Amino acid sequence: MLAVAVRKLPEGPAWSYELKFDGYRTIGLKANGTVRLLSRNGKDFTSRFASIACALDALPDDTVIDGEVIAYGDDGRPSFNILQNHRAGPELHLYAFDLLTLRGTDLMRETLEERRKILRAEVMPLLPDSIRYSDTLEATPAELIEAVRQQGFEGIVAKRRDSPYKPGQRSAVWQKMRVLRRRDFVIGGYTPAGRNFDAILIGDYEGRTLKYVAKVHGGFTPAIRAALFKQFQGLETDRCSFKNLPEARRGQWGEGLTAAEMEKYRWLKPRLVTTIDYLERTVANHLRHPMFAGLRAINNDR
Repeated sequence: MLAVAVRKLPEGPAWSYELKFDGYRTIGLKANGTVRLLSRNGKDFTSRFASIACALDALPDDTVIDGEVIAYGDDGRPSFNILQNHRAGPELHLYAFDLLTLRGTDLMRETLEERRKILRAEVMPLLPDSIRYSDTLEATPAELIEAVRQQGFEGIVAKRRDSPYKPGQRSAVWQKMRVLRRRDFVIGGYTPAGRNFDAILIGDYEGRTLKYVAKVHGGFTPAIRAALFKQFQGLETDRCSFKNLPEARRGQWGEGLTAAEMEKYRWLKPRLVTTIDYLERTVANHLRHPMFAGLRAINNDR
């Protein structure tokens, strides 16, 4: 069952709230004495997350749970980068938040509240510490958003307490909201497209050295694109201001800029500062899920 992405969380006693973990959504099932882990797309995670599969061997037979596999970073927060590159490093955890089947009994028509009650009372006591219960957060959405932002977690999921479990469906009875970090970056280039641009290239200063960190596609309306493109006029240059380009590889998600990639872009003098919302920085110091949030001009001699 999938959640609808929203910009504002629903409120009221009909809704419960949980942390949105930055990990891999995983279904754990035990049948005929064998445990399997599956992604939401049906990919087999059993060997990849072998320690989790081993921990779930304590499940009763013919039982299916839903949860999120995560890895913690040194700062005590879930780190998708560490999880993505996991081999035999830090301990993994699965946060269980739903129970679909218990000992062969289908629970998907039961309410969320009832399913979670059974999960907590009858299943969690059987499992080791690497399998943890995803607690309900008792606070208002505004309080939760502020707490999540301060702690650096990914976001919040709101679920109707009376919702049945509908596998494969993206339903508004489950809603998710990312709580992003925000800071200013310098615009050093753009991708031309049509009458203005498709994406901007942004960077961060280390001392007096500008380092490329992201290509930003999202957050622009047509009016904002047109207005921002006007700001580019007079700042065009043949010189790339990012001192860490070109990069050797594009990266798994295409976030790196190789020499071949750079031929597609136009360069700007670093005179414009943009406010960007983003989830976190990758190991390669790129931004994950960057979104344009605003613009201000600067004057400097760099």
